[in-house]
Amino acid sequence: MFDHILVPTDGSRHALRAAEYAGDLAATYGATLHVLYVVDVRTTHADMPLDDSESQTRGQKAVQTVADVASDHDVPVETEIRVGVPHQAIVGYSDERDVDLVVMGTHGTSGLERYLIGSVAERVIRLSDVPVMCIPPTDEDDAANER
Repeated sequence: MFDHILVPTDGSRHALRAAEYAGDLAATYGATLHVLYVVDVRTTHADMPLDDSESQTRGQKAVQTVADVASDHDVPVETEIRVGVPHQAIVGYSDERDVDLVVMGTHGTSGLERYLIGSVAERVIRLSDVPVMCIPPTDEDDAANER
C-alpha cells in the first residue's frame, strides 16, 4: 500500500512525533522513509546566502534526528535538504519521488498567527495529490515549546 513515505521536518518536537508514526507505518509496509528539510526562502535575509552553513547545519541536524528514529524501525531512509517555500518544496518532492503518503506534524497555530504565516500542513493538504496524515501536537509538546 505504501512504498514511499515522506516526513517533512523543521526540527521541532511536532515533526519528531510525526516521524514516529511514519517509522511505524514504514516498518509495517516495508516502505522507504523520505526525510525532507526545507530552508524557507521567505525567512532569509538579502545579504545571507541561502546555502549558509547555519541553515545547512540546522537542516542536517533535523534530518539526522528523524533518520535516527527511522533506524529504530529498521527501515531504509533517504534524506534531503532543499531551499524554497516549504509547502511548495514538500509537494514538489512528493511528486518527483512518487511518494504514497506524507506524514507531518502540525504546530496547532490559530487566529492571527495562522492568518499571518499560514499553515504549511494546510497548504500541503490542499495541493498534494497523495494522502497527508497530520499529527497534532500534544499538551506535552505545547508545554515544551513554551519554554
